[in-house]
Amino acid sequence: METVWDWLTVFAFAGLVTLLLQRSSEEEPRDKLWQYAPPAVACAVANYAGNEGMHVLAGGILMAAVVYIWMVLKVEIPWTK
Repeated sequence: METVWDWLTVFAFAGLVTLLLQRSSEEEPRDKLWQYAPPAVACAVANYAGNEGMHVLAGGILMAAVVYIWMVLKVEIPWTK
């Protein structure tokens, strides 16, 4: 945990894991396990790109992961209701 990208991607990944654990405990899970793979891989790639100095690319990849989580996994944000 040396760079800002390490912290950002770990927080995003931790949120993704929390969402997976929460939803997998439902009676009938609304998501498939494979749907969590693209944003998880995106976090790893964004971390690598950011650590290599490609900050714009890393930011774009991380934002794409967040948009994917919001659109595909349909996360409900409490303050938007």
